[in-house]
Amino acid sequence: MGPNGRPIGPRAAALLAASGAGTRPDARAGTRPDASSGAAPAPRPPRPPARRNPVERAGELAGEWAPTVARVLLGLVLAWFGYHELVQPSLWTGYVPVVPAASGAAVVLVLAHGWLLLVLAVALIAGIGTRAAAAAAAALLLEIVVGLTVTGGLSDLTVRDVGVLGLAICLTGRTRQRLVLRG
Repeated sequence: MGPNGRPIGPRAAALLAASGAGTRPDARAGTRPDASSGAAPAPRPPRPPARRNPVERAGELAGEWAPTVARVLLGLVLAWFGYHELVQPSLWTGYVPVVPAASGAAVVLVLAHGWLLLVLAVALIAGIGTRAAAAAAAALLLEIVVGLTVTGGLSDLTVRDVGVLGLAICLTGRTRQRLVLRG
């Protein structure tokens, strides 16, 4: 029998039994169970977790971790070049525009540039002020790209630095990242 007193088929009866309808004596009358009677609706069994496709899960993980990996890799690139500018500044003075490569001013500018690269690298790798560090790195890389284009024209070196510049620009706009120090 259904809730309205009419006979029902076996499939509908199974659905009613599974939903819990019609199992309380007051369900046909349309009243709610009395709190003093102690009758409470039976809790629903927990649903099993939905199985996700491994490809979808891998995509989610990549989406979550890609900005962090990109930030650390950009920091490593900046650290690499900053270190080499500090260790052998004379090899880099030829890239300083407007200043003669053999001058002391060119060496000082390369050393300052190397320190700035290292500071930005540490900030990016450690997750300190990541958007500001990425914006400063983008400005510095833009200066490098413009300098290389003016002095040597479009080359494979310039195109590589355009790619690194694009990475820095993308990280400038990213607000949520993992492994970031927050104040």
